[in-house]
Amino acid sequence: MIDPLERWQRYGEKPDYAGLLTFSGVSYTEDPAELAGADVVIVGAPTDDLVSDRPGARFAPRAIRAASCPPGPHLEARIDGIGELRVVDFGDAAVVPADPLRTHDAIEETVALVLERGAIPIVLGGDHGIAEPDIRACARRHGPVGLIHFDAHTDTGTEVFGASRSHGTPMYRLVRDGHVAPRRYVQLGLRGYWPGEREFAWQAQQGITSIFMHEVRDRGIRAVTGGAIEVAGAGPVFVSIDIDALDPGFAPGTGTPEPGGMTSADLLWAVREIASRVELVGAEVVEVIPTAVGSADITALVADRIVRELITGLALRRRG
Repeated sequence: MIDPLERWQRYGEKPDYAGLLTFSGVSYTEDPAELAGADVVIVGAPTDDLVSDRPGARFAPRAIRAASCPPGPHLEARIDGIGELRVVDFGDAAVVPADPLRTHDAIEETVALVLERGAIPIVLGGDHGIAEPDIRACARRHGPVGLIHFDAHTDTGTEVFGASRSHGTPMYRLVRDGHVAPRRYVQLGLRGYWPGEREFAWQAQQGITSIFMHEVRDRGIRAVTGGAIEVAGAGPVFVSIDIDALDPGFAPGTGTPEPGGMTSADLLWAVREIASRVELVGAEVVEVIPTAVGSADITALVADRIVRELITGLALRRRG
């Protein structure tokens, strides 16, 4: 185990721009045995081979780590999630450029190693295609999972541009293959012009719950989040956050931006509330496109804060 803070211990923290780049400066390992006793494990999935529009999400795990701030108390929740929980950075899955099948196998294997040690994986994507190996690994460990999915799009297409494996198809494939319990699956923040009637008809047949962005505006984030938690219900839950759930004014760096989305404040509150109230077994943040490798741009920054809210919510749940 490598402690990135070791050389700065006399000062209590290190400058963000110095030393080994890990999420929030937590300890780093690539040895699964050293995950014993961890509560939360950060995994990078730097791949964007399945995008249908703008590429660049392969650079996001590094950028989110670069944007992450040191541990400290959450000023609203009044708890330091990283101080309360043992959080470890497990590095990146061994992705293979231009080979999404082997890449997804590597991601699933890496997430499974985390789950075998009893920890909760939080995966930094990557395009939304990584939902398939992420959630598949969790379902193989826990059985079919409930899914709370923040996104402008449903990602339940049977194909995109004739391809059955895409960042627009993972949720269809996961439900079809029995890894997601459809009546415990809720989508929040949908808007724009895709998908169409066929996809929504299939979703209705499966019992999937869709909450459109106009409902979030009309009912308020607290009401729709409470409803999503009710749909997910008891049992293991996975949380998938596509950064394009946010309005592009808050997160312009994404592959398929759609105006009219959530505010950062609403999304951050929602993911913390969810993590504090459900049986969270895994989470992911996807579709972040940073401006350059290692940059701390506005979209990577909000992605970091989403992960911190998940960890804070888990710490609140642990306290009871």
